[in-house]
Amino acid sequence: MNSDLKYPIALTMVKGVGPAIARKLISTFGGAKAVFDASRKELESIPNVGKLIASQIKNEGLIEQSERELLFTKKVGGRVLYYEDSEYPTRLKDCDDHPIVLYQKGNMNLNVTRVIGIVGTRRMTSYGKCNVESIVEDLHSKYPDLLIVSGLAHGVDGCAHRKAVDLGMQTVGVVGHGLNMVYPAEHRSLSEKMMMNGGLLTEYHSHCVVDRKNFVSRNRIIAGMCDIILVVESGAKGGALLTAEFANSYNRDVGAIPGRVNDSYSIGCNDLIKTNQATMIESADDILELMNWNENVVSKQSVQLSAYMNLTEKERLIISALELEGKMQLNVLARKLQMPMADLSAMLFELEMEDFVVSSPGGVYGLK
Repeated sequence: MNSDLKYPIALTMVKGVGPAIARKLISTFGGAKAVFDASRKELESIPNVGKLIASQIKNEGLIEQSERELLFTKKVGGRVLYYEDSEYPTRLKDCDDHPIVLYQKGNMNLNVTRVIGIVGTRRMTSYGKCNVESIVEDLHSKYPDLLIVSGLAHGVDGCAHRKAVDLGMQTVGVVGHGLNMVYPAEHRSLSEKMMMNGGLLTEYHSHCVVDRKNFVSRNRIIAGMCDIILVVESGAKGGALLTAEFANSYNRDVGAIPGRVNDSYSIGCNDLIKTNQATMIESADDILELMNWNENVVSKQSVQLSAYMNLTEKERLIISALELEGKMQLNVLARKLQMPMADLSAMLFELEMEDFVVSSPGGVYGLK
């Protein structure tokens, strides 16, 4: 394991340093190690740092603690993902508050073509269970390599993970604690089964105190990692609604399964639909249509061969990808073509101005 990872890990252990300040420090000094090599005066000159944070960064014990965390992570068979690593979830990296470090345990690919988050109440009903299992099974029949993300909690989360494991699908549980434990403890066996094709992911090191706010914070990671969040059942309040809120703020799609009026665990879903914060989902086909994931989607108008002659090689690659796949989200298209988001956005803008492509809400592009 790369010993230089001790520096970004140490930065996350500084009280008062969140993702935004951490990235600001790394950007200013040219790397995580350079942050710890900087003088106290240099650190204090950075906005929102000040004397207290600067003194913590200069505390030599911090690096020792982060080194112990590295050793622990290796000992339990985990690994550390730095936000500049290629394995770091690129969808999450698009979000302004993404963690600079993630701890993972298992065998996972966080950058597959399609990722869905399935969340809901811990007090799942038989109606919710039936919907989760049916939708996961139908999604598997179309896209067996799809990644299912949830929070490993009781109820809807556990049901989604369990069904994915049964079908041999990749599933990742984003947890609100370190890799030193599994919460709830009843899901230890489930988490072990997930390790072969998925596993656990967290932003928290092993010495973090388990706190309710951790589970609220981890909801943003679930939302940021996914193309769409599906809320299966939820009361008027709850973590699933917070995840949907994060997803909307990240310009992700949100779906919700409707329930009977006044059913206590359908109130949240019905309200999301009623207030246009989510699209009503009744089946996996609704998800495929919403996300333009249908395999048989064909562009309505083919781009003529003569038109290609005036395009650059990269522009032709964009057109070809959209012809093959149909409409695609910007971040998915960027991964498929392995192009920087900024460059791709600029080329898509030019193609849109030239009437080759058309953009839709949610950063979705297709041929005109």
